Amino acid sequence: MFAVRTLLFTLLTYSAVAQQPEMKPFVMDWQNNSGSPVDASFLLNAPAGGIGFIGVRDGHLAYPDGRRFRIWGFNITAAANFPTQEQAPMVAAYLARFGINCLRMHFLDSRSPGGLIDGTRDDTRTLDPKQFEKLDYFIAELKKRGIYVDLNLNVGRTYKPGDGVRDSEYLGFAKALTYFDPRLLELQREYAKQLLTHYNPYTKSEYRNEPAVLCVEFVNENSIVESWVSNRLLGKATRKNPGTWTDITESYEKELTELYHAPRLTPAEFPGALAEQFRREAAFYMDLEERFFTGVERYLKHDLGVKSLLLGTSDHNHDISGYPLLHSTSRLDIVDGHVYWQHPRYILDPATGRQTGFEITNTPMVNDPLHSTVVGLSRSAFQGKPYTVSEVNHPAPNEYASEGVPILAAYASFQDWDGIFWYTFEHRPPADWRERQPSHFEFRADPVKMSELAAGAILFQRADIQKAVETVSRSYSLNQVYDSLRLPKSERPYFTPGFPLALPLVHGSRIASLDGPATAAFAPVPPGAIISDTKELAWQDGLMTIDSGRTQALVGAVSGHATRNLSAEVRNRFCVILLTSLDGAPLSQAKRMLLTTGARAGNMDMQWNEKHTSLVNWGTTPTVIEPVTGTITLRALTAGASPKVEALDGAGHSIGQLKTAKSGNGWDIAAGDPVTPWYLITVAK
Repeated sequence: MFAVRTLLFTLLTYSAVAQQPEMKPFVMDWQNNSGSPVDASFLLNAPAGGIGFIGVRDGHLAYPDGRRFRIWGFNITAAANFPTQEQAPMVAAYLARFGINCLRMHFLDSRSPGGLIDGTRDDTRTLDPKQFEKLDYFIAELKKRGIYVDLNLNVGRTYKPGDGVRDSEYLGFAKALTYFDPRLLELQREYAKQLLTHYNPYTKSEYRNEPAVLCVEFVNENSIVESWVSNRLLGKATRKNPGTWTDITESYEKELTELYHAPRLTPAEFPGALAEQFRREAAFYMDLEERFFTGVERYLKHDLGVKSLLLGTSDHNHDISGYPLLHSTSRLDIVDGHVYWQHPRYILDPATGRQTGFEITNTPMVNDPLHSTVVGLSRSAFQGKPYTVSEVNHPAPNEYASEGVPILAAYASFQDWDGIFWYTFEHRPPADWRERQPSHFEFRADPVKMSELAAGAILFQRADIQKAVETVSRSYSLNQVYDSLRLPKSERPYFTPGFPLALPLVHGSRIASLDGPATAAFAPVPPGAIISDTKELAWQDGLMTIDSGRTQALVGAVSGHATRNLSAEVRNRFCVILLTSLDGAPLSQAKRMLLTTGARAGNMDMQWNEKHTSLVNWGTTPTVIEPVTGTITLRALTAGASPKVEALDGAGHSIGQLKTAKSGNGWDIAAGDPVTPWYLITVAK
């Protein structure tokens, strides 16, 4: 049924575009951080680590005094980690204003000026002191404001001849090889020691002793099991500088086969392999992963004395089973997952391997709840372990990206997860930031996503959505874990035959064991509307609603629909209307509220192809939005309440008051002029 609705929606998309409100300029201002009435920094406890290291209590992240700590975070990638001393305070203040309390410092192991590794040398074994100076100052500024960091170790390092690494030009990021090759293992330990024993003169501590370092992450989206199933252990790599996902070279294939002491199966041979043969080889790769994670854990904790929490890598490929990888990563402090809604499919030149374009499906997630990011991510959560999502996004230029932040924030609260890191705030240094969406992943320039973040931070960190009444746990035998790798893609993302994919939208979902009794049968989820067991979240016919006391939202085809305190009649065929209490009172009684409205966002003169599946031109400055235009009604307010609604500019300052009128349903707000994605509502009584 959902597939039919998705198809009908897609067929209607192109004829409906002309009927939408016109795209209008709107730019976020990251440098002006004073005096905004919308400031979620009250959620942060400054300085980060002021009362000690974040730990684990009762299966969740917690402060030393036992209070829950929920991450509302960003990735910050490559050169963006190195602002100047003039820029760093502004960036830190801006992030704090949106409730960001942790940064995942990603691709630090790139070459300078995009990373810490000295790019002038013939090896990658020396860290650049000038880059360290910038990073140290930035981390100190983050710490002052209550923003923790997640230090990533092996992410984007590409090796040079001076490193003593075989076939260095053919390895890309050397995924899978990092698990077993002695030289690569040695270099990873060397880099970890250089980074984590480095003394920050601004915080006056080494990173291994720094309580503002929430966690240390070993490798990014890297699994030898996943490489095996994805046909990347064949030993046929012959292209220099091959990029992220590449086969290994012949010499490493021979090394791996010698470790196994037998010929290894290729994916083409999986269907005909005997169960014993397949399981034996799967166990071999799983053992390599487990020895790697326990070895790195021992080195960091016992040899270096790192005091922060440890995270191995993410469950990241939902076209295959993640349980073999989770079997080892779940032994560490934090379990983690990655998912993107309709990640771009890159078109490559077969001769050079260079990217020549991209394609996206460009359909809304609200039309396909069973394959949503929520369902995909929910497969990895482990009973008794903190669960974080360290990468998630609705990548640009998806025209329905406004749905991503509110839906995931709501279900992360419902599933009682421990954190979300959006990918990514930025890739470039602040000197290169323009009033333009630069590529698929940056939030910084996107007015809709950024304006939603403050409300999402409040929703999630305040736990406005109740956690599930019931949590359904799953237990797998070790043979089931092995055999899940041979299940067809039709079983994705859970790779658990008979598991109803609507279940994580109705109840909590956790893994109890990956080395225990086999999974039992699951009760079916009734057809029709998908309603959480808390009754606060619902999903039906292209509409998702949030209806809690302090946060409510309409997501999708919103006109004619309502929650307890919110309804809408707007011109937009697809949008998000999100209302949250700023003072902590229920919406019916709140004196200050944030109203966020989002539809399409992009760049001036951005040009789509005919099918709206790719861009002919990314466009120019400035960023533009489709303003949500029509009547938004505040319902069931306390008797005598009189709301004032102010449109906000890109710095969160007032640019004018909107017309409101008392009606039989409540107070009607005429939205859309001035153009903005967010409004401050103050209520006089």
